[in-house]
Amino acid sequence: MSSVEVVTQQLPAAENPLRMGKGAAADPSRAALGEITNRKAAAAANRNVGPSKKQPKPSCAQKLGPVQLVAPLVQTSAADPAPILTSMKAEQGLSQAFSEVLMLAVQDVDEQDADQPQLCAQYVKDIYKYLHVLEEQQAIRANYMQGYSVTEHMRAVLVDWLVQVHSRFQLLQETLYLTVAILDRFLQVHPVSRRKLQLVGVTAMLVACKYEEMYSPQVADFAYITDNAFTKFQIVKMEQVILMSLGFQLGRPLPLHFLRRASKVASADMEKHTLAKYLLELTLLDYHMVHYRPSEVAAAALCLSQLLLNGLPWSLEQQHYSNYDEQHLKPIMQLMAKNVVLVNEGRSKFLAVKKKYSSSKLMKISLIPQLNSSTIKMMAEALQNP
Repeated sequence: MSSVEVVTQQLPAAENPLRMGKGAAADPSRAALGEITNRKAAAAANRNVGPSKKQPKPSCAQKLGPVQLVAPLVQTSAADPAPILTSMKAEQGLSQAFSEVLMLAVQDVDEQDADQPQLCAQYVKDIYKYLHVLEEQQAIRANYMQGYSVTEHMRAVLVDWLVQVHSRFQLLQETLYLTVAILDRFLQVHPVSRRKLQLVGVTAMLVACKYEEMYSPQVADFAYITDNAFTKFQIVKMEQVILMSLGFQLGRPLPLHFLRRASKVASADMEKHTLAKYLLELTLLDYHMVHYRPSEVAAAALCLSQLLLNGLPWSLEQQHYSNYDEQHLKPIMQLMAKNVVLVNEGRSKFLAVKKKYSSSKLMKISLIPQLNSSTIKMMAEALQNP
């Protein structure tokens, strides 16, 4: 019996991908990203294959391929017994085989998407590696407004108003997140007076619209939405200042980019995905969360969403693709729980996001009873009383 076969026989059936049978039936709930992936379709096609001649079952060694044994870099004399070297080789081969089995335990979520060019299955993993690098390069400092005349409360008032403007113009979701990202990145390098804060906010949305929208609102529209508090010339002038300050680098990854990836990995249904989006959007108003990376916030939002709706923990597969374990995400989840409790208990007057997600178009997700459960209240209390 080979070392590979020994490892696979010792693993439980639920943890041994080489000996598992067919998985459980798919959840009848519609997947959040079901329209752009064929993972479930491929599985259904496999179930519909008719009876065929039974083929001999390949051994575990055949599935894994030959295991290369590397001789240890130990100098031995002629007097050393040969069984010691043989034992070391066998032990090293066993360790390598065990590592390969663990790697196979994580499913490749892109393997069934090769026939859909828009999903970039061949290099999507490299894309997300690059996005992780990019979010660190364009990071936002914690407490960057310390010493400013502008306060965190003023920032929250501005962002709450921008959420309403975003809904009024019926803009893409990405535009709102990019607006707030541009706002924070600009303010941390270019302090402004209180009088110009709204000008910076509305100009940040203009820049975000030009970057994300197919049909961007005109400069006159943004001047009008401020009740003509600022002229078109002032908005265009501020646009130049913002772009020069940021070095025209507007490609900072957004939490939505990582959330869509995480929802695909988890095969999340629409309710779970929408609740995660609601938790994400509440974080836009929280000044104490600006320094968290978009990938961290997205992973924490989905982790909290599936915990509230299904009581599911953060799986090894989700940990592998997000690069974060549940312990790392716990402080971020507690901050999100605090934001939900403040809104639900009327201790926050910034209700634009809750009102937006109370519509039937967004499944009235901000009104579900799970957001008033003991689970989320205990998480918020743990933040106040560590």
